[in-house]
Amino acid sequence: MIKLTAIIPTKNEIHNIEAVLATVGFADEILVIDSYSTDGTFEKAQSLATTVLQRKFDAYSAQKNYAISQAKHEWILLVDADERVTPELQQEILSVLSLNNIPHEAYNIKRINHFMGQRVQYSGWRNDSVIRLFKRDFCKYNNKQVHESLLVNGSTGVLKQKFLHYSYRSFNLYMEKMNHYATLQAKDYDKKTGKLTPYHFVVKPFWGFFKHYIVQSGFRDGLVGFTIGNVQAYVVFMRYVKLWLLRKGRD
Repeated sequence: MIKLTAIIPTKNEIHNIEAVLATVGFADEILVIDSYSTDGTFEKAQSLATTVLQRKFDAYSAQKNYAISQAKHEWILLVDADERVTPELQQEILSVLSLNNIPHEAYNIKRINHFMGQRVQYSGWRNDSVIRLFKRDFCKYNNKQVHESLLVNGSTGVLKQKFLHYSYRSFNLYMEKMNHYATLQAKDYDKKTGKLTPYHFVVKPFWGFFKHYIVQSGFRDGLVGFTIGNVQAYVVFMRYVKLWLLRKGRD
């Protein structure tokens, strides 16, 4: 059996840390990379994980790349604190790692998303998947500030089983994170966005809502889908407001 390192990035995840670590106990090494939590996450992780490192947060991609470089084993399973590895997914991962010749350098894992206490069936989250099982020396995250993606030097397969993903434990925290995302996105979009116009502040936010609520059938998720559509519009609008402020040298 090929050995596996499970990596869990954290920042103030005391409400999640025990549950997520319990679902990766089958890994040969559990490595937590903590962004200087202040709620006891770091201390709790020290009692449960194999290795706990602290690093000042600068970008999601940089944080994950650093953790990957510290892993002891060649194969990595990266799990966010609000995700859970089901017993079925665990068994499939172990089956892949037991093969004499693993056919791919990385594997996509789909997610079953929950938001506001409800499973989200549509709203653009229906086919959500992330590359999270991969060979360390063949993969690296790009340098985007947010919505980073894993660059794979090789082929990518797809696992049948899925993560459980419990997005946010409260709506207020969800909005805080979306606001943070908009700040980080402004830095990314500064490199590829020309002059800001009403198109950025009116048309693009409206399309964000329309895409999630109508095109991607968010209306079938009821109030939750309507909320997701509106939040997506808000995030797009705030992205360009923050980009405008960035270019003006204002907070």
